[in-house]
Amino acid sequence: MRKELLGPKVENVGLAIAQEKNNLGEKVYYVYLINLREDIMEGIIVCSKGYGEDPNLGEPIKTSMLRHSLEVLLPNEAAKIEPIMEAVFSLYNEYWVTFWVNDTMYDKKFIFPPEMIYESNFKYLEIINKKAIMLQ
Repeated sequence: MRKELLGPKVENVGLAIAQEKNNLGEKVYYVYLINLREDIMEGIIVCSKGYGEDPNLGEPIKTSMLRHSLEVLLPNEAAKIEPIMEAVFSLYNEYWVTFWVNDTMYDKKFIFPPEMIYESNFKYLEIINKKAIMLQ
């Protein structure tokens, strides 16, 4: 691929799956977009989907694609994007993040593999004040 088609490298942007408790005290999980940059992210679009293979039948599985948008994410700020169900932890969970900084468009794909989303991998993440797994 031609170098100029690759776009600028995305740095200091993270995606996290965080563990929380609902009103009944049950564990629930949410996906957060985290801006660790020193500039403002604008016109943000996050597309998510899951895919993999059914371990019992060996058949391909894929979820619907969901799309979310945020107008702005300030430096060192996090935004809750969507809930994620434990039932899809056995799939590859892919998030494609596109955003603008000044007049430059950035995009990056984040993939949480099935072997990553286990409670033992969750660590305290200060920026969201929750236990989470984060990709950068």
